[in-house]
Amino acid sequence: MKITFIHHSCFVVEIEDQVLVFDYFDGERIEGYHFSGVLPEFRPDQKLYFFASHSHKDHFDRNILKLVEQYPDIHYILSKDCKMTEKFMKRHGIPERAKDRILYVTGEREYQLDALKVETLRSNDAGVAFLVNVCGKNIYHAGDLNIWKFEGAGELINGKSEREYRFQIKKLADKHINAAFVVLDPRLGAYANLGLSCFLRNVDADLVFPMHMWQKYDILTKYKKMCDNKLILERIADISEENQCFEI
Repeated sequence: MKITFIHHSCFVVEIEDQVLVFDYFDGERIEGYHFSGVLPEFRPDQKLYFFASHSHKDHFDRNILKLVEQYPDIHYILSKDCKMTEKFMKRHGIPERAKDRILYVTGEREYQLDALKVETLRSNDAGVAFLVNVCGKNIYHAGDLNIWKFEGAGELINGKSEREYRFQIKKLADKHINAAFVVLDPRLGAYANLGLSCFLRNVDADLVFPMHMWQKYDILTKYKKMCDNKLILERIADISEENQCFEI
């Protein structure tokens, strides 16, 4: 299994003849940021599955639907809040045949698409998180499911976010996950690692890739320095730059 960190929360997972692309967006879409990650060239005969956990512009780019013209065996698994009307798609130059390649999903459901089994968790921010079983492997992508605790927000808001996160993460307790992509957001300051730490303590995952770091990769270095649990440290992937590849 080959995993490529494209940028922000976008990862490409290549396993046998299947390719899974999570939360891709063009690197110039976010004001104030230049994300330089580039999707690899895929073979025309490969099965491609593009996932979007929700409609935020740092997770979903409708232009991925135009790739249907380039790749004949491409499919889209999109959170329902990404839903577009036919008129909207036509107005934005999205090919008509893309419509039949889209599976819209909601939280806490199970779906079967070709050889993929897709389970969704309900995000405590927007959309869903994905657990995908393919070729005997389990791949988890959190989307924006995280402990969103902000200084000054108050216990009512912060407590609700943490309770909802823990409730969803408990659903993974009986799963063995081969690769997981989990939020580590520096904007949360002292609370940045709460969601990642909770996940590492409660989920059986071989390798965990921190994401949503807004190009501030030093936050991962700092987190690993303060963590004295060797077993946890060994399960964290060292992400330091865009277009970084990992072989598992």
